[in-house]
Amino acid sequence: MSKEFDLTPRRVPRVETPFRRIVTDFPVPESLAVLERLHRYEPAAMRGQPPVVWHRAEGFQVYDAWGNQWVDWSSGVLITNAGHGRREVAEAIAGQAASRLLTNYCFPSEIRARLVERLATLLPEPLKKVFLLTTGSETVECAIKLCRTHGVKAGGRNKHVIVSFDKAFHGRTLGSQQAGGIPGLKEWIVNLDPGFVQVPFPDGFRTPDISFELFENTLREQEIEPANVCGVILETYQGGSASFAPPPYMRRLREWCTGHKALLVCDEVQAAFGRCGTLWGFEHYGIVPDLALFGKGITSSLPLAAVAGRPDVMDLHPPGSMTSTHTGNPVCCAAALASIDLIVKEDLAGNARKVGAVLHEKLHGLQSRFRQIGCVDGKGLVAGVACVRPKSKDPDPDLAWDVVRRCIEKGVLMFSPVGLGGGTIKISPPLVITQDAILDSVAALEEAFVEALAAKAAVA
Repeated sequence: MSKEFDLTPRRVPRVETPFRRIVTDFPVPESLAVLERLHRYEPAAMRGQPPVVWHRAEGFQVYDAWGNQWVDWSSGVLITNAGHGRREVAEAIAGQAASRLLTNYCFPSEIRARLVERLATLLPEPLKKVFLLTTGSETVECAIKLCRTHGVKAGGRNKHVIVSFDKAFHGRTLGSQQAGGIPGLKEWIVNLDPGFVQVPFPDGFRTPDISFELFENTLREQEIEPANVCGVILETYQGGSASFAPPPYMRRLREWCTGHKALLVCDEVQAAFGRCGTLWGFEHYGIVPDLALFGKGITSSLPLAAVAGRPDVMDLHPPGSMTSTHTGNPVCCAAALASIDLIVKEDLAGNARKVGAVLHEKLHGLQSRFRQIGCVDGKGLVAGVACVRPKSKDPDPDLAWDVVRRCIEKGVLMFSPVGLGGGTIKISPPLVITQDAILDSVAALEEAFVEALAAKAAVA
């Protein structure tokens, strides 16, 4: 749902807690010149996020240049798992830049060797080969290529069907949007590839039927022969709702893929590197995919992504035929090694699990209080709060947007509502956040709900 925040400055209550500070009108009047320049020279598609002009960010907090301070519930869209501006990451970047090796295409480099070895060592069998890329969308495109190559080799040209899930988001490039499950995002494609099909995601809320039989029956209804499926791809949790599939369903899916010689692909771009309270999100399911896709939190800073997979699958294409201009950029590799070291040494997955339990307990408490919260989903330090219209599951984007706006004005920073109809408030702070900061920021969320619902009732 396309919306923009009003850029007319308004008087907002001043806020001062140990973690949040709001001392100006909002949007900050002095920030409007920056926003106007961005609007003049960037496409309209870049608009839509809260008008907070970032100046610096440290740990789990973001600051502007005019004295305001937010608890960050965005992680810069799930990037800064190890925290914003970590000294270790900054020093690794600076050290690599000082060496004057800033890029080297696909020519060998020692730092790239260190990173792929580090990732392969941390990942379970059989995910023992790693291909470095730049963005999550690139990893999805690579997975599609590998699935179809593997399928054709295993079963001929008919074995080319990619199965994915409704409401899924896998990126904004051609293949990744066809694998995605949001019809509105595909309208620009016009001539959709019939080899991409979607089945319902068993979230238990929008899709009450969580049986694996629903997967099989849907393929049958779409006249898809299992023998023609080359790959099944899913977000480890759905980015628009933070919903996980039931573990028994995923174990059945793992068996189904193995039995039909289809590759199982877990899109971990949002879920990996401790976000869900485990190092890898798929650990919650007790399975290992054939391919795992990473991005966002891999560096806590710079653009880098990776595909990890079975060696026999990763080696399907010959030398020089599966490359990327910025693959394993040395500066980005340095950031990734430093970030991964922090996540492992500081057990940030453990912190996400512990502090996340407090977050989810408080969010479920709000759900029991406000009937306009239809569902709270997620694990660790990712959560989705689905705003719905009373006595229904219909998304209420207006309520979600008003709550987010009010949270921003109270010193809790989030990105715009996501998910079905733009009705889900997404919560994903850096994994270094403390329990006290979670309690402080959830209190602001509760205030925002109270005020937004009162305002809604006043105009009803």
